[in-house]
Amino acid sequence: MADTDIATDETNRLIASNKVEGTAVYDRNGNRLGSVYNFMVDKRAGRVEYAVMSFGGFLGIGEEYHPLPWDQLTYDTNQGGYVVDLTKERLEGAPRYRAGEEPAFDRTYGEQVYGYYGSTYPF
Repeated sequence: MADTDIATDETNRLIASNKVEGTAVYDRNGNRLGSVYNFMVDKRAGRVEYAVMSFGGFLGIGEEYHPLPWDQLTYDTNQGGYVVDLTKERLEGAPRYRAGEEPAFDRTYGEQVYGYYGSTYPF
């Protein structure tokens, strides 16, 4: 089998991180809220803990980053992006940070983020 025949970016069940980053995030009404900036993976468990969504700003200025529990996102093939059950107003009150102000991403922060979205912190 030639190297070009190997699926490296996407299979029917898996997707490469570089294809997730930049993917649009929509609310339930189809309004674009932002896009996946990156995601945070638990080194030991090997699971995605957060999708960090970029929100607001213009050309990267004033942009905020919202860590969302991974289980809050559902991929919608029709929209070609992730859908969250959030309104823009609820997102504006959510835990967030700006570039250069990254949080500790420790257990306390995880419980705060997961608690805000009504999820149980799994780690």
